[in-house]
Amino acid sequence: MTAATPNVLEELKQTSAAEEFFKLLGVEYDPKVLNVCRLHILRRMGQYLVSEDFSDVSNEDVATRCKSFLEQAYQDFVVSTPLDQRVFKVLKEAVAPPKPAPKPFVSLTTLK
Repeated sequence: MTAATPNVLEELKQTSAAEEFFKLLGVEYDPKVLNVCRLHILRRMGQYLVSEDFSDVSNEDVATRCKSFLEQAYQDFVVSTPLDQRVFKVLKEAVAPPKPAPKPFVSLTTLK
């Protein structure tokens, strides 16, 4: 991607394949990692983007931040697994600690 690319956020919204995100932002990737973690990487990038305010930011700066977030999200899954990162609800609940069983209750009237 070049700095002259008009409205990078609009282009990202139109992008559907993970490979297109990487190509558009100029981020290198290992296809083996991307094939396993594509949705997780894009979800994590989205989590990073939510915290950003792009109003009054130049398109060049937006592109730089987006590239940085994609690189960071990708690295999260290069060094870890989707189960470790748990970006989706189903994985957060997949191995959630079991809820403790309720303590047995015996009323005092029963003991009489």
